[in-house]
Formats: sequence, C-alpha cells, structure tokens
Amino acid sequence: MRVLMASDVYFPRVNGVSTSMETFRRTLAGEGIEVRLVVPRYGDEAEEPGIVRVAGRAVPGDREDRLVGWRAMHRAVLEAARECDVIHIQTPFIAHYAGLKAARGLGLPVIATYHTLFEEYLHHYASMFPSAWLKRQARAFSRRQCNALDAIIVPSTAMRQRLEDYGVVAPLQVLPTGIPVDQFAGGDGRAFRCRHDIPATQPVALFVGRIGYEKNIDFLLEALTYTRLTRPDALLVIAGEGPALADLKVRVQTLNLHTAVRFIGYLDRHRELPDCYAAANMFVFASRTETQGLVLLEAMAAGLPVVALAEMGTVDILAPGRGSLSPPAEAQAFGEALGAVLNQPSAATQRLRQEALAYAREWSDTAMATQLARQYRALVGLSAQ
Repeated sequence: MRVLMASDVYFPRVNGVSTSMETFRRTLAGEGIEVRLVVPRYGDEAEEPGIVRVAGRAVPGDREDRLVGWRAMHRAVLEAARECDVIHIQTPFIAHYAGLKAARGLGLPVIATYHTLFEEYLHHYASMFPSAWLKRQARAFSRRQCNALDAIIVPSTAMRQRLEDYGVVAPLQVLPTGIPVDQFAGGDGRAFRCRHDIPATQPVALFVGRIGYEKNIDFLLEALTYTRLTRPDALLVIAGEGPALADLKVRVQTLNLHTAVRFIGYLDRHRELPDCYAAANMFVFASRTETQGLVLLEAMAAGLPVVALAEMGTVDILAPGRGSLSPPAEAQAFGEALGAVLNQPSAATQRLRQEALAYAREWSDTAMATQLARQYRALVGLSAQ
C-alpha cells in the first residue's frame, strides 16, 4: 500500500506536525506501507527518496514557515498521488485543498489529521480582530474542512469532543502519534551541562517546544518566582525558538529572573535533545491548547518526571501514578509544586522516574503505526465497495 501525506510544513521546520509525519513515515514501513510526502522547500534541502519539495516564499513576519504556491502544490500532490491508495492531509492550508482535489479527481479516499486547535490561539496573532469573532470563524472553517473528508484522525479525546461540538459529522478516530521511546534514553546529561555551563548539582526544570504565545511560557516564568522561594538555585531551561521569544526575554528581566532562565534555541532531535533531557531534573509544561503533548512523552521516555497543566490533549497523558503531577492552573500553586518535587527525597524522585519510563512505553510509535495502518486499510476497503 502507498500513502501520500501532503503538508504545508515539514523538517527542517521543527514542530509537532513535522515530528508526527516523520514518525509515522518511518514506522508505517514496518506495516508494509510506503509513505510519500509532498512538503515545502525551505532552502537547499538535499533530495530524498519519497519526498517532493514544493518551492515557496517566506511568510511575512515568520521566518520559520513557507507559503507554497497554490498551483505548484496542486500539481505536485496530483502527480505524486497517481500511484497511491490513500491521501493523508496534515495541515489545513494549501495542502488541504490540493489533497482534497487530487483525491476526488483520482477517486481515492482522503483522510486528515487535525493537529492544531486554531480557535484557541488565533487571537495571539490577529489581535486586531475581536476574539469571539475569530473563534466563530475558526470553528466554521474547521467544520467545513473536516466534513469534506472521509475520516479525521485526532490526537486526543478532548480534540474529538471539540470537533463534535463544532458540528463535525465525518468519522473521528483518536490516534496519538506515539514516540520512538529508545531515541530519548541514554542521553549524556553531564556533557550537556558542561557545554552550557550549568553546575552539576543545580536543579533544572526543562521546557522544550515552539516559543509561541499559545505555549503559555509566561506562566512558567511567573511560577518560577514561587519555586525560587524554596529552591533559589532552580534554573528553567527553555529549548526552542518562535515568535514569543523576544517578549519572553523582556519578561525575564521584568521578573528579575535573568540568572534563573536559560534560552538555548533549537536542539537537534537525535543528538542534542536526548542529552538535554538527561541533564534536567524535571519537565514543565503549561500550554492550555496542546492537541497531543508528544513532548511530555518524550521527556517521560528519558525518565523525567513531568509537572504540567492538564488541559486539552495533555489530559490523555497526565495521570496520577504515571510519573507526572498536574497542579492547579495558578502560578503560585504550580511553582510550589515544582519546588516540592525538587526538594523531595531521592527515593520519591526515583519512583517518579520509573513510573514515567514505564508509562512512556505504552505510547510507542510502532503500536500507533499499527492502528493507523488498520485505518488506511479500512478506508481503502470501503472505497473499493
């Protein structure tokens, strides 16, 4: 079986969509499924078998993303899909319309993964419009797109419920991406600390992800002020880049946290990121709009206890006795919880680490690939009837 995945984003642009696509592309091969990609070109990426790059231009005000040509994307998707059995759309922009048109023209089943809950963060990037109006537009847009498809993959039960509330009637299946568990084990934390001049005994709380306003990192900074009341040596390491970075650096100075926060930029997923996880004492996360929370599972696979808000997609991951804590969504309570974990006896910390490791293995990438392969085959079977 051959599947075409079409997307407006892919590596070297690092985010959850890129990670999900690459994870499934690799693991579906073990299910006898060949995955082809049609994705943007960002620069001079080397040619890779099974990947078609479509030229585009930089998005105004966003140096990370590319806006591909409408006609070029439609041509590329149609051509790549001719020998495929299923089209799987990954983003709701130009790739969505190219994938849908190709599928209908070729008589192929078309499925999409709904990765992003747009209504929850559009107001951060279009503040000139009323928030309520933006939410109504986002819901109507998502409803139209989803109901034009044969099926939709959603990464969490909360996302399924939200789309049902929108009026989506197309079949919805909850299917997280899963993680390559072994990839995040065995990092060299000592080497990472040496490279970044972090003392071996300093307690480190880690955030990894896009530095976007929707990630609620400002909340983590405020919470850190309370953590430092009981652990004045606590350091928050923030790995990633994004549009909120400049504002967060200003916020760090305002809160007098310039010695307590370290911004270290993007990290190579295969080499630097495992070392970064191994160097931390815990992972922290405060997004209220996350559709899946893969990064929490990555941290758990590295043996890190997680302290995070249980909101949207993270609700499916965070559970008592599974290597995580979910404090109230109040900066003081969250910060005090961080301090409590850092101050607890080593035996309690080790128990959290063991719970996290065991739990992460239940979310393996191969297990999720088996479920997605089953979904593809069901769609092809229905299409043939």
